[in-house]
Amino acid sequence: MQNQEVERLIDSYADEYAAMLARWVSVPSIKGEPEDGAPFGRDVRRMLDMAMVDCETFGLLTHVYDGYACDATLGDESLETVAVLAHLDVVPVGDGWHYPPFGAQRMGDRVYGRGTGDDKGPAIAALFAMRAIREAGVPLKRAIRLILGCDEESGWADMDWYCDHAKMPDIGFSPDASFPLINTEKGMIHAMIRAKLSPEGLQVKRLAVGERLNVIPGEAEALVEGGHEIAERAMAYAVKTALPYEAEVTPEGVLLKAHGIPGHSAYPFECRNANGMLLLLLRELGAQGALKILADAYPMQHDGTALGIACRDELSGPLTCNMGILRVVDGELMATLDCRCPVSADLDALIGQIKAHLPGFLFDRISTTAPHHVPADSELVTALLDAWHEETGLPAIPQSTGGGTYAKVLKQGVAFGAGFPGDEDLAHQADEYVELPKMIKAAKIYANALLRLCAE
Repeated sequence: MQNQEVERLIDSYADEYAAMLARWVSVPSIKGEPEDGAPFGRDVRRMLDMAMVDCETFGLLTHVYDGYACDATLGDESLETVAVLAHLDVVPVGDGWHYPPFGAQRMGDRVYGRGTGDDKGPAIAALFAMRAIREAGVPLKRAIRLILGCDEESGWADMDWYCDHAKMPDIGFSPDASFPLINTEKGMIHAMIRAKLSPEGLQVKRLAVGERLNVIPGEAEALVEGGHEIAERAMAYAVKTALPYEAEVTPEGVLLKAHGIPGHSAYPFECRNANGMLLLLLRELGAQGALKILADAYPMQHDGTALGIACRDELSGPLTCNMGILRVVDGELMATLDCRCPVSADLDALIGQIKAHLPGFLFDRISTTAPHHVPADSELVTALLDAWHEETGLPAIPQSTGGGTYAKVLKQGVAFGAGFPGDEDLAHQADEYVELPKMIKAAKIYANALLRLCAE
């Protein structure tokens, strides 16, 4: 980094960074019931207030937008502004943790907890980069605005509100993915579907899996009618498929369990969707009607082949599809679909194929998000990649993702860190963690990039 004082300051913040991360992670900022001034629940609002106090402590000019979002600005607000967009909300905890999800337990250089990597740790890294630039007294030709949202993991109502009540900068980045840089984000199709259960075949008495459509469930279970014969057939299917199923005979029926591998719906390649596993087992045991149709259309593939929507392009790679929620409620089967689609895909045509492969299903909600792409030769991409290369010496090649970040709300926005090449991807998974030295390195990369874009 050419500004050695900024680099020195960031190194000096290491202990303060760790302490702030522990405080932020200790707040379980999962979306809850709305209250006055807290549209996403009181814990999310508590996190928002904590973040604002920290930003003000660093001498930044702050604004809060009715509990939906907040921002903190370094520099003259009348100047052209570069945005850094991060989020304070987190997904539900899920299963399989070995560390307290909100304990911020430190083991060596690692800090474990929900939100450490997605997205509180990276947000704090960007905040400390801004602090260092301010304390070093760097003159700015552009202002820097850290925008912290509160509904990224659900419906982005925070960004809708923010864009209606504040002037959104044209360029910037979101520290909510991976380095070196992502300048292409796939389009999205989100759907909630339902259908009446059939009175024929295997009867499901209880089934409720998943809390978010963008999380690949790692565990799924269903209570079905039957006894030892059903349990034996289930275990025979486990042997035949070499998949981890369980079947327990109870006074209420047979409790079936499928053990998958959880993860983020945008990155299903090393995961195993427990809902898909469970549907296949139910079909094997004689499920008919909507259950069989859904099992046929959404087996354990994550590329949408059985739904007739498999496609790919060179710029953004293959389509992915996730069923995050599966429920039986009042005689109906309900599920969600989360498809991340190549830039060149026709989203309306894909929706038509999905409907054709799910006869009898009603689509209660269906929404689309257009793909997003920023040219590799733009000032933004060039500056950020140069900063990455200078700080790490590693290749600086832009990438694509199936993930969706706040970068999409900018005319020219990209995802920039904070995951490093080769890092374990634990977003939305158990035992999420960050490594403190890498977060300090990320802060230096962010400072370098912001200096290139904003320093006089």
